[in-house]
Amino acid sequence: MSLTVTSCHDPAEWDALVDDAGGHPLQLWGWGELKARYEWSADRLVVRDGDTVVGSAQVLLRRLPAPFRSLAYVPRGPQAAPEHRGAVLDAVAAYLRAEHKPIALTIEPDWEEPFSPLPKGETEEALAAGRATPPAPWVRDIEAAGFRRSENTGLIPRTLIVDVTRDEDTILKELSSTTRQNVRKSFRAENVRFGEVTDEADLRTILEINRETARRAEFAVHDDDYHRGIRDLMGERSQLLAAWEGDEPVAFVWLVVSGSTAFELYGGVSPRGMKLRLNYGLKFHAMKHVKAQGVQRYDFNGLLNDGISDFKRQFAKHEDLLIGTWDKPLSPLYPAFATALPLVRSGLKRGVPAVKKAVRDPRAAADELRQKVRERRTTVG
Repeated sequence: MSLTVTSCHDPAEWDALVDDAGGHPLQLWGWGELKARYEWSADRLVVRDGDTVVGSAQVLLRRLPAPFRSLAYVPRGPQAAPEHRGAVLDAVAAYLRAEHKPIALTIEPDWEEPFSPLPKGETEEALAAGRATPPAPWVRDIEAAGFRRSENTGLIPRTLIVDVTRDEDTILKELSSTTRQNVRKSFRAENVRFGEVTDEADLRTILEINRETARRAEFAVHDDDYHRGIRDLMGERSQLLAAWEGDEPVAFVWLVVSGSTAFELYGGVSPRGMKLRLNYGLKFHAMKHVKAQGVQRYDFNGLLNDGISDFKRQFAKHEDLLIGTWDKPLSPLYPAFATALPLVRSGLKRGVPAVKKAVRDPRAAADELRQKVRERRTTVG
């Protein structure tokens, strides 16, 4: 193969490429535009073998203080068939090194481990057995292209992906009996409806439910402008679904949707919605909603050891495992940068000052990270 890489500047052309390749919603044009509001920039790369497109990648670039220039990141991409993945990644990395000179390229592809899915309840055993088997040829190709696995993960690789091409009864049968009862109960509840949010007042209520859910579960949320940016920049690819009791939204799930995949960005429920179990019905309504659009996969977006993840696990009898985070150094300065990488990635979420602090003094950043780990262990103990 003799591959060429060019930059795409047409939103409709780009989204069509992503959809045709079965790409993830975080690879759509609008997601790059959203991130461009928050100190990132996006370069949409098309990889061709002659006239044939064999791969594509929306690369997000974040400026870093000198001398590190920038960090390149591909969320849930690139798009490439298994037999082309190594070559496509090699070509993308070469283009980035020449055009943008980033310190490294990080990818978190929407590619499942060869031994995924994992049976629910036996995930650790299945994971250990899978890791013990020889890697698939395309995984070896990624390694041959200079990428190595990283534990500094942004998007959680352990998730739940439901095949929504099946009929609704088959999907329902995968739910636990209690979950099926809660789904059916919520659909029978009086004065309740499910649908897509179009009203600004309803959006304000949902953003408050989101903040309330975050306080209960102790996780951080973006500000309201960020959420409105998702709606405005992703257009019809942003689908905010809710359950109403009367005129009051009491549960929501916020999806971004490509041609093949629906991805849950956020979800939440008010105390009243919990009492009525409307979050159960809404989740099943969301799967039916995207199924009607021809979507094939419903991705619940990450599983941890928390109550929200326990709720998600009720909707299938398996778990899915993506290949996770892989890094390729693109600069001789990478070893110094890698020392501070965990804090830098954390800092990217908090703003430029935190990033500058980490890259200015990598050793101090590493010491700070180790201290935080020790404090966390002490608190947990």
